[in-house]
Amino acid sequence: MHTPALRIAFIGNALPRRCGIATFTSDLELAVGALDEIAETTIVAMCEPGADHAFPSIVGKTIRQEEAGDYRAGADFINREGFDLVCLQHEYGIFGGDAGALVLDLIARLDAPLVTTLHTVLDRPSAAQRRVMDAIIAASARVIVMARKARKILIETYGADPDRIDIIGHGIPDVPLVSSRDAKERLGFAGRRVILTFGLISWNKGIETIVEAMPEIVKRSPDVVYVVMGATHPILHAEEGERYRDSLVDRVHELGLDDHVVFINRFVDRPALLEHIAMCDVYATPYLVESQMTSGTLAYSHGVGRPVVSTPYWHAAELLADGSGVLVPFDNPAGFGPAIAALLGDETQRLAMGRKAYAASRPMTWANTAHRYAASFRAACREGRLATCPGPGTPAGPAPKLSCALLDPTLPAMALEHFTAMCDDTGMFQHAVHAIPDRDHGYCIDDNARALLLCCSLAGGPDAPLAGRLSSTFAAFIQHGWNPDNRRFRNFMGFNRQWLEPAGSEDSHGRTLWALGTYSAHACAPGRARWAKGLFCEALEGVAAFTSPRAWAFTLLGLVSYCAAYPEDHAAARTRVQLAGRLEGLLRANETPEWTWFEDGLSYDNARLPQSLIVTGGATGAPHLVDAGLRSLHWLIAMQTAPQGHFRPVGSHGFLQLPRSAPQPFDQQPLEACATIAACIAARGVDPDFPWRAESERAFAWFLGANDLAVELVDVATGSCRDGLHPDRANENRGAESTLSYLLGLADMKRLDDAGCPTAAPRAMRAITPLPIGTVDA
Repeated sequence: MHTPALRIAFIGNALPRRCGIATFTSDLELAVGALDEIAETTIVAMCEPGADHAFPSIVGKTIRQEEAGDYRAGADFINREGFDLVCLQHEYGIFGGDAGALVLDLIARLDAPLVTTLHTVLDRPSAAQRRVMDAIIAASARVIVMARKARKILIETYGADPDRIDIIGHGIPDVPLVSSRDAKERLGFAGRRVILTFGLISWNKGIETIVEAMPEIVKRSPDVVYVVMGATHPILHAEEGERYRDSLVDRVHELGLDDHVVFINRFVDRPALLEHIAMCDVYATPYLVESQMTSGTLAYSHGVGRPVVSTPYWHAAELLADGSGVLVPFDNPAGFGPAIAALLGDETQRLAMGRKAYAASRPMTWANTAHRYAASFRAACREGRLATCPGPGTPAGPAPKLSCALLDPTLPAMALEHFTAMCDDTGMFQHAVHAIPDRDHGYCIDDNARALLLCCSLAGGPDAPLAGRLSSTFAAFIQHGWNPDNRRFRNFMGFNRQWLEPAGSEDSHGRTLWALGTYSAHACAPGRARWAKGLFCEALEGVAAFTSPRAWAFTLLGLVSYCAAYPEDHAAARTRVQLAGRLEGLLRANETPEWTWFEDGLSYDNARLPQSLIVTGGATGAPHLVDAGLRSLHWLIAMQTAPQGHFRPVGSHGFLQLPRSAPQPFDQQPLEACATIAACIAARGVDPDFPWRAESERAFAWFLGANDLAVELVDVATGSCRDGLHPDRANENRGAESTLSYLLGLADMKRLDDAGCPTAAPRAMRAITPLPIGTVDA
């Protein structure tokens, strides 16, 4: 069903007004307005006292900050023009009245749903600030913040409904990662090592901290220059002129740093700003207070791929936690000198940190950010007007569940507490009662094979010792599961260690081969690799007689790693060609213009089928296999996308439905999200022109709350994952399959970040070098 395009009115500052909110609002409007699903946008721009800005035509209405009547007129304009949704950019200082309370009259009059972006979230608000914030939260269908810390404060301090909060990182320009050399030459800094701070200058920026650190830096890098770029903040300038800047200049003279500190006193446009960031070797944000929730300058520098040295204010602490920058404690000016000097003196480390920053920031490009905002807008419109502004001090009413994306550019840490709790010396338990292992249902080889794959994915990282120990247990379980009498793997084992069947399903056999093939190439010890190779070869012999497409696909995924490690095994290579040919033939036999799939219905672990063709075709140079995998994955992605734009996996209620009918939405299983993540990452390696990374991020966001119920399915602190999504709630049990699906998906996403943005190669012919579970282009 066609969804009508939206007309959006943004309220906030706008360029050419000189401030960060103006830049953000203008950039957001431009990015959202470029989407096909958006019909029209306008900005209702705030004007500070005494201002007379020459706004562009996109500004449809202006509001004078201290004129109460202008706020009412602004609401009347939006209502009269019939906009579908209003997006408010909130910062206390840009609205009139006590703590910006005049804006409450505007939002109380709106006919359209309100989505509010909070640029500041105070953990210790004044009484007036608290009243304003409570009223805005109550009036907003959805609230958008840019950091997990902000979401936490909204919930704990203001009692906000977690299901109405979206995390969408600060948008950034999408520019290539380039060397600083050319920009330095153009800007007159050739031959210099450059430290940069930019933005509107004010006392809280802590620029004097870097000035005081410069003698130490100059001593170790005599060619260094610190560039401070930006005009003095208009409010500060109105109050005291250039006193702060003059104090900085005086201190530079006192320290004899005139040749090493340059002030560029102007507000620059985006092209000039990006060129100056590209020029720098290190970006510094020495802010003085922890409660800086959002920094556009930090986001931009990170997005251009420049290492950052910063105090640990909230935005920086989250953004740089992955090692893409260096944090220096507050009240420690002496720490900046050694930190910056060390980076300037170690080009290898500095460039690696910059590459890591660039790769980590790709989800935050304005194009991606716009899609996330659009998803939030759709959710708000779908629910209609969720609340009316009750006025300051009036509590918000109950809010329904919403299904907008909860997207955070920072991946959760790899937590293995629940994973280890689900294991004993036999293997990994199948099920759990809530988060407690359920011994009644014993074990299965499927989950122990998945667990062995997870151990492979952890090799080389901080959890490698734990993975090495546990992999021995899972390998022993698999060995014990091999039944030499019928040359098949058993699957289910009771808690009493007695097998419950002589042979498991073809799918469980194929999944075990996947684990063995991967382990044979990535085991932590040669002896274990030889064991895996031997059992893999023995168990591979009977697969030719299998009829299950998923068994073929799982086996192919194991063969990717195995054949790369043992190219001399021609029998395995022949089996790979045979299985891939069968799978591609099955697709050709079943597909129609409306149904591009291998079977008459969708069931479980669906994306593994196209994934296996993509990685096999990439590894063997077979474009017909890659094309088959890509076209079936494109179709599957469309089938698993909700009208609101979030990931909606095929529900298990639809596994036995009528042939070729639309998939059912429930019960949704973590296995599908995990498989989709891996398949999209594999597709990205051979088809770099399509936004596969964004698709993998969308599938991963399902775990974090970007789903039909806006329910977080994982506990990121323990690494546990709920067993699925029912029509009205999550399944609170946290069994092996679900937890492993989340952890494997997270491992894939982290490797995707580490891999960065690969250079494009001809479609369908780009060779894939498999990582441990055969998903990420190395």
